[in-house]
Amino acid sequence: MDTAILFLTCVVILGVMTIQGHLSRADRRAARVERRLDAVMRHLGVQEEVPGRDEILALVRQGKRVRAIKLYRETTGADLVEAKQAVDRLT
Repeated sequence: MDTAILFLTCVVILGVMTIQGHLSRADRRAARVERRLDAVMRHLGVQEEVPGRDEILALVRQGKRVRAIKLYRETTGADLVEAKQAVDRLT
């Protein structure tokens, strides 16, 4: 009985580690693609369309940077770090 529990625990741990490895590789691959896409957009002079850009800029100009980041996150679905970087680029 104890051996079976130990075996199942090992199998679960190995499964989790395998899944985690696949996810981290996918994250790195996605980040690499995003960097390349950003470089292509900069080269072509194309800017990303940001929904509510004018309102976000108005909040930044009013000194309400946190609210601007929050609004950016709500309108784009970006995470906190990405939203902060995007708001910094807008200014």
